Amino acid sequence: MKTAPIVAARIARSPEGLPFASEFGDVYYPRAGALEQARHVFLAGNGLPERWRGRPRFVIAETGFGLGNNFLAAWRAWREDPQRCERLEFISVELHPPTADDLAAWPRDAALADLATQLHAQWPPLTPDLHRLAFDEGRVVLHLAFGDAAQWLPEWVASVDAFFLDGFAPDRNPAMWDAHLFKSLARLAAPGATAATWSAAGAVRDALRGAGFEVSKAPGHAGKRDITLARFVPAPSSRRTPPGRPRQRDVEQKALIVGGGLAGCAAAWALAEQGWRCRVFDRHAEPALEGSGNPGGLFHGIVTPDDGVHARWFRAAAFAFAPLARAAVAAGVPGAVHGLLRMEYELRDVAAMQQRLLHLGLPPAYVEALSAEAASARAGIALRDPAWLFPGGGWISPRGLAAWLLRSAAVPVAWQGNTVVDALRRDGADWCLLDDQGRELARAPTVVLANAGDALRLLAAPDWPVQAIRGQVSIAPASGLVLPKLPLAGAGYVLPEVAGRAVFGATAQRGDDDAAVRETDHGENLAKLARLLGTPNTIDEVALQGRVGWRWTAADRRPLIGAVPDATAPGVGSADQPRLLPRRDGLFLFTALGSRGIVMSVLGSRLLAAWVSGASAPVPASLMDAVDPARFAARARRKTLSSTRAAPVAE
Repeated sequence: MKTAPIVAARIARSPEGLPFASEFGDVYYPRAGALEQARHVFLAGNGLPERWRGRPRFVIAETGFGLGNNFLAAWRAWREDPQRCERLEFISVELHPPTADDLAAWPRDAALADLATQLHAQWPPLTPDLHRLAFDEGRVVLHLAFGDAAQWLPEWVASVDAFFLDGFAPDRNPAMWDAHLFKSLARLAAPGATAATWSAAGAVRDALRGAGFEVSKAPGHAGKRDITLARFVPAPSSRRTPPGRPRQRDVEQKALIVGGGLAGCAAAWALAEQGWRCRVFDRHAEPALEGSGNPGGLFHGIVTPDDGVHARWFRAAAFAFAPLARAAVAAGVPGAVHGLLRMEYELRDVAAMQQRLLHLGLPPAYVEALSAEAASARAGIALRDPAWLFPGGGWISPRGLAAWLLRSAAVPVAWQGNTVVDALRRDGADWCLLDDQGRELARAPTVVLANAGDALRLLAAPDWPVQAIRGQVSIAPASGLVLPKLPLAGAGYVLPEVAGRAVFGATAQRGDDDAAVRETDHGENLAKLARLLGTPNTIDEVALQGRVGWRWTAADRRPLIGAVPDATAPGVGSADQPRLLPRRDGLFLFTALGSRGIVMSVLGSRLLAAWVSGASAPVPASLMDAVDPARFAARARRKTLSSTRAAPVAE
């Protein structure tokens, strides 16, 4: 998916006093009011609230978020319905979203005013991402995509029950009513999905029919003679969920999680958001005593020249992590969410840094380019280099965070420490965890392997480019040192004072299994510290302590999240994309988080939970593919197919 800077809506006032979109020459809603239109056209037109009653989950997708009135109306109807579904998911797209100020400025119907205030409080920065906003303790979730609908709809991964078709008038904004766009809707449609729109245009109805919908008319609203309703009726052979995509599974909502580090604890927490019960197994008595056991770690986004997959993944991860980090710190987990400075050693000119942000369209709410002087003012110490400021970045104790995630899970999580899972075996519909004597520890239809490199051993060592990287962090008394007020990152990192200590580092050594703290590594960390701070260190090396851990990392520096591919399954033919490759039913991975495991923990675990539960994915399809464990097999298959096509034909 190619991103582009987001241009905010230019909202004027029409002669009738309605919000008017200058780009399209049309009003956002009719004179009769946004709430009345939403109730008559989109809710009643889709048979709501009756259709969501008694359902564990109901998914609505909308074309054209505008000022959010349809979402607010659906949320209000859900709140007022005593028989409502357990979870309401709402997915929407907006090419020109309003600024936060514009969102708050336009008056709402009194019935929506309180909900509109809550929406405004979570309004995200205007970046070309899929933003997740959660309300009512996470039972109502809004997935909001900023950008072109034609690009975004093929990127949504969801099973949609109802469509709200609401763009500006077809003669003002024809792209929103294009036949190809409606075919993208059909790909998302769940069995029995419905659609409704205020438009009665013949071309709109024809496009719906062409996408597999049965079309009907209903009485109109606000002076319109009729509106359009539709029901999805696909050809019997045309509906099949790709094997490499989340789907609703008819199994007990219970998962066994192997690994009690940050990844495993986050997986249990995210599955609990979806109502699942989890049991976490770890060889230690307490959570996060291995790779997640450092005193503190960083979290922040990144900026790259092309805004490719790597940058978009970590931006989405940073947006997802910051609110949870604030909640954890407020609950007593050591850390701070006051921003982070990442030193820039290549683009020495801050004007060039600012030009990059302008080109990418990244707003100050996500990242700013600071001169050395401005960065020094934020850090509270003199710095020699310019820096990127990530306002939502910071530092946190990964061990404290892991324990807090278990405590705060929406469904209580069972912890089983001092337990070594030696093997994994399939038995009918269940996966069985076995100890070193071959005895069964537990069984369930769903198992998540979140135990770093040991997951590969349990999977019989698949041929994936994943390896352990040894890292040593250095710790010294903070007395007498001038430490920054914000964490600094670059060639190494240093935290603000952590419980009277200076924490900095870290080394990165491949193929090194030495668990001993080494003086040479302290020396390397001290050199990194001197470069970050711009001054020689004054730390007495005798006072240094250290900690060694291993970070499992894939060659492409992206995690492994999703259903485990089945390399032995027959009949894959020419499948060369991760989503087309078969899976081992009920077996999932959340590992290889590398050196950025903290910032990936929330987004990654929610993506894992979508895989397991069939919920809508919190990331676009291209990012799912980028972290899918099947990507390695897909690449190999593409290479093989390419070689086969290129081979000369024998005469």
